[in-house]
Amino acid sequence: MAHMRVKMASLKICSQSSKQWASLSSVIFLQPSAAYSTEVNVNSRMSAFRRGTGGRSSFNGVVATVFGASGHLGSVLCNKLGNTGTQLVIPYRGDFYDVAPLKLCGDLGQIYFTPYNLKDESSIRKALRHSNLVINVIGRDWETKNFSFDDIYVKGPKTIARIAKECGVERMIHVSALNANEQPEPLMLKEGSKYLSAKWRGELAVQEEFPEAVIFRPSDIYGSEDRFMTYYAAFWRRQGSGMPLWKKGEKTVKQPVFVSDLAQGILNAARNFDTNGQVYQAIGPKRYQLGELVDYFFRVMRKDKDWGYFRYDMRFDPLFTLKVFLTTKLPGWPIASLGWDKIERDHVTDCVDNSLPTLEDLGVSLTRIEDQAPWLLKPYRAHNYYDEDLGEFEKPAPPPVVA
Repeated sequence: MAHMRVKMASLKICSQSSKQWASLSSVIFLQPSAAYSTEVNVNSRMSAFRRGTGGRSSFNGVVATVFGASGHLGSVLCNKLGNTGTQLVIPYRGDFYDVAPLKLCGDLGQIYFTPYNLKDESSIRKALRHSNLVINVIGRDWETKNFSFDDIYVKGPKTIARIAKECGVERMIHVSALNANEQPEPLMLKEGSKYLSAKWRGELAVQEEFPEAVIFRPSDIYGSEDRFMTYYAAFWRRQGSGMPLWKKGEKTVKQPVFVSDLAQGILNAARNFDTNGQVYQAIGPKRYQLGELVDYFFRVMRKDKDWGYFRYDMRFDPLFTLKVFLTTKLPGWPIASLGWDKIERDHVTDCVDNSLPTLEDLGVSLTRIEDQAPWLLKPYRAHNYYDEDLGEFEKPAPPPVVA
């Protein structure tokens, strides 16, 4: 009889263990269901299985869905999240091999991929139903026939915020733009930048659906494979050896931010629940006149006046106007991201609101652009394969700082 009681007890334990494993496996493996239910059992979230000290080979209890992970900011952000033991769900569109390298951002079994479409709510719901954090860094510098700025920066974030609320996601971080404005001041476009206007409306849409969302407003972001520093270095942006800028760039002031600093700020905000509902300005440590900053880029590339470089007012160059117009009519990816809306917002002065916190309030030590430019612009140097002697070239003078 004792033998029979032991056997029955062991069967009961095995039965309970199998049920627990079935519940756990349904969470770990993102298997599609017939109807993506919004009813989420809090105890079934992966945060309930937190273990380790928070390093790359542990799990810190955060399951983050990162929309826009394949972009410039998204890839750096995923790397920082993965290094702290965050489990990542990465929605992607198009070819999987575009995002496959992000598998290395985390340890084995910590990075998941799922296809999605910004206009398909079921795919968004699938990407969010196991997460307790969602980060939206979706961005595009130009409109296409399938996605307008309104689709990318207003309707898309609004849908993500609404579904995140329905799925019980605890926190949301949304990346906007520093100069986002309901009615941007026009320079060369009659109604100003549609990009900046859409960013403003996107902020309001996210806050309406997810009031606790953390908003980041970054200035121009520079870093490896960016669309700021290398944008001005591209041959298609200039006219021969001349650089066309609106009013020679002398009426525009910029405060660019390093991509790693912005990613660190987002990571720090994700760790701190006190940041809920806050708006942060992501700006660099110094302000520069755009014309002087571009001059510095060309000094770093050893393309100064001796090389033939000069800067002029683009308003008096009809050939550059024609080039931009023809570039916007070409199919596919615009050469050097050249387009009227991009040029418009490139010449909008960065307006900083002193009443709002910045990355420094999140404990981020800001990086100077002079410390990164020589390395980032090295592939664009003139006579790049010339084996110079030690000290043959003088260190380029940094750009003057605007108070």
